Amino acid sequence: MVYYKTEEEIEVIRRNCLLVCETLALVGSELKAGINANKIDRLAEEFIRDHQAVPAFKGYNGFPSTLCVSKNEVVVHGIPNDEEFTEKDIVSVDCGVFKDGFFGDAAYTFILPDASQEAIQVCKVTKECLKLACEEATVGKRLGDIGNAVQMHAERRYKMGVVRELVGHGIGRSLHEAPEVCNYGKRGNGLVLKEGLVIAIEPMINFGSQKVQQLKDGWTIRTRDMKPSAHYEHTVTIRKGKVDILSDHEIIENQIKNNKNLNNISINF
Repeated sequence: MVYYKTEEEIEVIRRNCLLVCETLALVGSELKAGINANKIDRLAEEFIRDHQAVPAFKGYNGFPSTLCVSKNEVVVHGIPNDEEFTEKDIVSVDCGVFKDGFFGDAAYTFILPDASQEAIQVCKVTKECLKLACEEATVGKRLGDIGNAVQMHAERRYKMGVVRELVGHGIGRSLHEAPEVCNYGKRGNGLVLKEGLVIAIEPMINFGSQKVQQLKDGWTIRTRDMKPSAHYEHTVTIRKGKVDILSDHEIIENQIKNNKNLNNISINF
């Protein structure tokens, strides 16, 4: 069942997505070699609760933390721990909040200063994939157009792997609603996009093979070939002519610019 949102509901989701991005900006201000994911997870939870919201991921199907923190070859759903970050890491952070009856969701991959060229390249391509996918999210297009934009850019142009097992999703009163938003597909296929649809678009791109595996913790997904992977996510609503992006990565990137311990890839949306 696909639920279409009213303008008032969309504005609540927008506020929640902006709170998510402010939380990720806080992560971006603190992230550096020598600290660990548990520390940034605690900071994020405190920040979200101070804004009278609830961490959307904590307790969701038993997930133990506020943030999904996925480093290097980990694609998504990494559980925060006490292992210290190094200057060679890339760190994907996925965050969600619940407030006023609706969810917000966004993700960003942070680049520490000595990350490999492979890692930097997969971040760049994944971010470009997100931009191209968002440009397809307009009235009259189809879900396949979004997935095809990601697939063609990552696979055909750069020979990188597009993860098949994990997808974007509708979002609203539930964290994960219909429809699924795949990062692959054929143009002209799938659900016709209509005004009022709110979806999370989240390309997950591997530098090497598309193949992934789940670890014994039941959550962590990593690349089988141990090559780096990146993940960026926007929540958007469908409009005529031009997508309306409800989350805002610029909030995060303004903090990165002020943190000498991080690198940034700037791609204008």
